[in-house]
Amino acid sequence: MARLSVAQRPGASHFHFLKKVSYFGPPVAATRTGGITVGELSGQVAVVTGGGHGIGRAIAQELAAAGAHVVLAGRQSGPLAATVAGLKAAGGAASTYQVDVTRPEQVEGMVAGLLDRHGHVDLLVNNAGRYKTIGPVWEADPAEWWQDVTVNLFGTFNCCRAFLKHMVARRGGKVINMSGGGSLGPIPYSTAYVASKAAIVRFTETVQAEVAEYGVNLYSIIPGFVKSGMTEALAASAEGLRWAPWLGERLARGEDYDPHLAGRLCVFLASPRGDRLGGRFLLAFEDYAAVAERADEVLAKDLYTLRRTSLAHPDAEPARGGALDLRTTGEEPGDS
Repeated sequence: MARLSVAQRPGASHFHFLKKVSYFGPPVAATRTGGITVGELSGQVAVVTGGGHGIGRAIAQELAAAGAHVVLAGRQSGPLAATVAGLKAAGGAASTYQVDVTRPEQVEGMVAGLLDRHGHVDLLVNNAGRYKTIGPVWEADPAEWWQDVTVNLFGTFNCCRAFLKHMVARRGGKVINMSGGGSLGPIPYSTAYVASKAAIVRFTETVQAEVAEYGVNLYSIIPGFVKSGMTEALAASAEGLRWAPWLGERLARGEDYDPHLAGRLCVFLASPRGDRLGGRFLLAFEDYAAVAERADEVLAKDLYTLRRTSLAHPDAEPARGGALDLRTTGEEPGDS
């Protein structure tokens, strides 16, 4: 089958929402925002899943530069060890933990092991992800489709569940969940990725409502379109060439963001500067420091999250006083 350009591909018009928020990076070096203060995270223990390569590695480097002891968690020992060696060579503190985030017993074992080793965990970055299923939903392999969702969403749930037990008991801690462009709008032929990444945003906001009283904050973030082993492999695959040629075209034009921007956002949120943005949905390439400075307005207007729009409310329908508290209203989730 002939390869189609982005403009020729059915559903290509949906990409206007990605352009609107500058999801695709400029062909020049990305502007850095939210500068790092050396030692800002000293004494903190930060866990980064999928930390051996790509965005996870960049996040680990920024956290270590800010003074945190970084625990790189993942399935492949080789990339994890190589990243730790690099962090230590740069003067950082780091260690590894081999784990499959889709296995609850392994994640619980990791938490127990880290608490024995360090006594506490201050930050969890749920970065481990998978994006392999591309094509029309009626042609998707069910097992592959579900595996994308399992790694992205169930893996995030497993890690949140295990680490939050400690954070809630300790009455402190932060969790940063990795969302993606799929949470901003539809990306045709990427249903598993889109569904799981959008779900992470709502999951994050909902859990925030459960843990806020314990001094714990969660955030969901988007790193932007980043050149990585995963995106390059996907772009070069037969499915990618057929159904998502825009991947290779964007990479060829250098329209990708520096993954370290996501790392700087993680440092910002892990510091006291991000304390008032719990539950919010942020982009690594926006001026999030300015967002934090206007936190009162953000909270009052219920900004930086997912909301329904309608003819009556073309911007977004107002949340009913924030998170719906079923304990006091007596409503059921489906009532409206």
